[in-house]
Amino acid sequence: MRIGFIVNPVAGMGGKVGLKGTDGVVKQAVAKGAMPVAPQRAEEFLRELRQVLTGALVEVLCCPGKMGAEEAESAGFKYQVLPMAVGANTSAKDTEAAVKLLKKAKVDVIAFVGGDGTARNILDALKGNEETPVIGVPAGVKMYSGIFAINPKDAAQAVAAFAEHRVEIADFEIMDADENAIRNDIFDVKLYGCLKGLSVPAFIQGSKEVSPSTISEKQSQVDIAKYVVEELPKDATLILGPGTTVERIAEELGVKKTVLGVDIYFGGKIVRDLDEKTLLENIKNWSKTWIILSPIGHQGILLGRGNQQISPEIVKRVGKKHILVVATLNKLQGMDGSALRVDTGDQDANAILRGEKLVVTGYREGITVPVQ
Repeated sequence: MRIGFIVNPVAGMGGKVGLKGTDGVVKQAVAKGAMPVAPQRAEEFLRELRQVLTGALVEVLCCPGKMGAEEAESAGFKYQVLPMAVGANTSAKDTEAAVKLLKKAKVDVIAFVGGDGTARNILDALKGNEETPVIGVPAGVKMYSGIFAINPKDAAQAVAAFAEHRVEIADFEIMDADENAIRNDIFDVKLYGCLKGLSVPAFIQGSKEVSPSTISEKQSQVDIAKYVVEELPKDATLILGPGTTVERIAEELGVKKTVLGVDIYFGGKIVRDLDEKTLLENIKNWSKTWIILSPIGHQGILLGRGNQQISPEIVKRVGKKHILVVATLNKLQGMDGSALRVDTGDQDANAILRGEKLVVTGYREGITVPVQ
């Protein structure tokens, strides 16, 4: 099997620093102290792939330098470098050039490490040859598209299943998010197109679905908010994650939060749209701090998509008992699978969240759901 491998080395750098994406703001992210995310995710994928494909005849074709070869070398994977040059600052054009070379080489599957922007670049470059299946190794900030695996190891398992002819090929939605609008707290996401991908429901996240704006849905969110505000200690510090359900909780507290950002509430006041560093600096009493999260529609992901400001360090300081999950019954019933998912990039933080978790679904109502 011939695997094409592409890494977007700057993907995900806007997450922890609160930029809600990386497109067009790499220099700003670096100035705020952002560190590369994609190389580690790429190496994790390749190490797992090497283990699960032991004995299989595999040829990996990758980009030079930090767009693939460096990660393959670090993971101890045998590889062949594509005949292309990569500069110090990579761009969408590099990704598209790599895809065209992989098309010419007739690879069986393309695995890329990045986010929604990288997926769009690959779709653009595959025009006329969309039959080549693609799988995304999640390393971006939001990743609303359905082409991504849940995490790097699941991506490797999906490729292994493909190699063993245990996978069907299906169309997956690629979403186009206006990051400038999202940075202004406006949810502007539309369908960009479709890519052929590996249909392995246990390993693939699926596309984000927007919660319905029905009267019953809003009333359910209000009921959740009333119960949460009644039950939480009055002197608690609240880290409020993104989403309209959490927004209802802020409204019940008498403050206005960012719908797409991460905020802190304490003592009747809210500090809005914070990054990881500011969260760590502003919270003084971690024993009285709670994180309030709502899973992404359909995907069911709690952490690791669009809320990287709530980093593994913050999860560890707060602990599982003080992580509150809220979702309407409609959202839970629309999830792809029966479990919630976490993908923080840190195995210890993931382990804190794994297991059974009570999800508040209404006023004094809840359902216990497994977290994977």
